[in-house]
Amino acid sequence: MRKFILLQFVLLALLSGTVVVEADIAGGIIKRSGLGFVDENGNQFVVQGANAYWLMYQAASPSTRKFVDALYSEAQTLKLNVIRTWAFNDGAADRALQTAPGVYDESVFQALDYAVSEAAKYNIRLVMSLVNNYESYGGRPQYVKWARLLGEVMPNDDSFYTNTLTRSWYRNHVKKVLNRVNTITGVTYKDDPTIFSWELINEPHCETDVSGDTLAIWVEEMAAYVKSIDKKHLLEIGLEGFYGASTPHKRWANPDNEGMGTDFIRQNQIVNIDYATVHSYPDLWIPDKSNDEKLSFLQVWVNLHIKDATELLNTPVIFCEFGKSNRASGYKPEMRQQFFWTMYNSIYSSMSNGGAGAGTLLWQLLPEGMESWDDGFGVFATDSSLVSIIDTQSSRMTKFRTSRSTKSRRLLL
Repeated sequence: MRKFILLQFVLLALLSGTVVVEADIAGGIIKRSGLGFVDENGNQFVVQGANAYWLMYQAASPSTRKFVDALYSEAQTLKLNVIRTWAFNDGAADRALQTAPGVYDESVFQALDYAVSEAAKYNIRLVMSLVNNYESYGGRPQYVKWARLLGEVMPNDDSFYTNTLTRSWYRNHVKKVLNRVNTITGVTYKDDPTIFSWELINEPHCETDVSGDTLAIWVEEMAAYVKSIDKKHLLEIGLEGFYGASTPHKRWANPDNEGMGTDFIRQNQIVNIDYATVHSYPDLWIPDKSNDEKLSFLQVWVNLHIKDATELLNTPVIFCEFGKSNRASGYKPEMRQQFFWTMYNSIYSSMSNGGAGAGTLLWQLLPEGMESWDDGFGVFATDSSLVSIIDTQSSRMTKFRTSRSTKSRRLLL
C-alpha cells in the first residue's frame, strides 16, 4: 500500500512538473527508548558520528559544494551514522541564512536542503543546531545587535534569553526551519527521518545568572515550542556538561568550578528534553596541565556524566563534541590516539553494561581540501592511525547494535 501511495505521489509530481523524491533512511525517525535509542522498527540505534558544522555554508557555493559530498563519502567509509551541523547563519556578510530577523536568503536555505538530501543518500542522519552561543555565524550576539538597532535595552548578550523580541525572533526561526519543505526531496524537515534531533543552542552560557534560572526558563519555553511543532524528533539543549547550582557538590568536576549559568542535572530534567549532551575539551579547558592530567580529567569527566545520566537523569547521554588538539604544547600523534581510545572505550563499556552512554560525535571531520578550516582538532582521512581507531569503534558499535536489535526482536516473538 505504501509503495502504491508513493507511486501516486511521484506521478502527480511529474504531472505538475516537479519531481519529488521521498527521503529513505532505513528505520525511519529515531526515538528514545530507556537509556538508548531505537528506530521505528524497534532496532537499537547507537550514535557513532562527527561534527561538520559548515555543511550549509559550503553547499551555498558551487565551488565548495563538493566538500559536502566528500564529507558524507568519508563518513560512510568510516561507518559513521550521525553528523552534527548548523541550521543557522545569522546576519553574516557571507552566505547568511537569516539576513535580518525573519528574512531568509532562499539560495542558502536551498543549500541546507542539499545538505539534508545528500545525507539521506548516504544513510546518515543529522543533528541540527538552531542558534549559536557565540558570534560565529551570528548567534546570540547578532540577535542582541538587531534588537538594539530597534531601540531595545539589551545590557549584554544574556539579554537574548529574557528579551521579548529576541525570544520571538528565535521562535520564528525555529518555526521557519522545522516547517521548511525541502526543495529537493519535497519532505518537510519536521517529518524527515534524515534528522536525528534538533539542538536548541550550541554551548549555551548565561554568566550573568550563575544560578541557572535564566537559562532553565528559556530552555523550558523553547523546548515546549519546538515540541509544539515537531513531536516526532528528538530534542537536546546543546550543553557542554558543566555542573551547576542544583549539584554544588559536583562542581569540583568542572574545569573552572563554575557552570557558566548552565546546570547539567537540572536543565536536562526539563520536560521535552530527550537526551543529555556533553562536550570534552581538556586542551581548551585546562591548557596548562600535562597530557597525563588532561587524559585523567577526560576519563573522570566522561565516566561521571555517564554515571549521572544513568542514575540521576535516567536518560541517554551523547558526547556531542570531543577532540585532542594537535596545537597543544608537546603534542604527539599518539596522544590523540590515546584520547580517542579513552572516549570510545568508556562509551562502549557503558553500552555493554546497560548504561546511559549512547554515542559520540568527534570534532571535527574534514575532507581533503579543507585544511584551512582545521582548528587543531580536525580529523582527516590521511591520518591512518586515528582513522583505524574510528573504524574499529564503528565496527564494534555496529555489532553491538545488531546483537541488541536481534535480541529485542526475539523477546517480542
